Amino acid sequence: MDAETFKKVFLPYHQKLYRIAYRIVQDAANAEDIVQESFIKLWNKRDELGNIDNTEAFAIIILRNTCLDYLRKTKNDYHTSYDADIPETTSLSTQIEIQDDAKYVKSLINKLPEQQRQVMMLKHWDGYTDEEIENMTGISPGNIRVILSRARKTIREQYTKIEQR
Repeated sequence: MDAETFKKVFLPYHQKLYRIAYRIVQDAANAEDIVQESFIKLWNKRDELGNIDNTEAFAIIILRNTCLDYLRKTKNDYHTSYDADIPETTSLSTQIEIQDDAKYVKSLINKLPEQQRQVMMLKHWDGYTDEEIENMTGISPGNIRVILSRARKTIREQYTKIEQR
């Protein structure tokens, strides 16, 4: 595929790709960088693109995978305020206990298998709906519920073990 054909085929998807990337990473600059990186990946595969029936879907898959790579790379950079919902009237010892519990639950989430961890973080830490998670990850709504159920069960069991000590 030559440069002109590539531009005609893929540049019209730029806005849609940007919106998808922005929904996933929630940052305009990073979303734009990810779209550009996706275009580079597409360009590097230009010799194989002639066999692709649905170029838009292929571009979205490349973008989604690039977004997921970005999220994996920055997974330790989640900045969550553990004390955001603690009322100021709560005693200092209770506040510390709640913060410790939140940190422990976060560490349990980080130990989950990648897919469970990702869906759990998107749902409960970032507040995405099941439909938004489906759009970001490509996982069906039924599978999202199953993944969340298993992840919650694992965390509940591990948390209960610690609480019983």
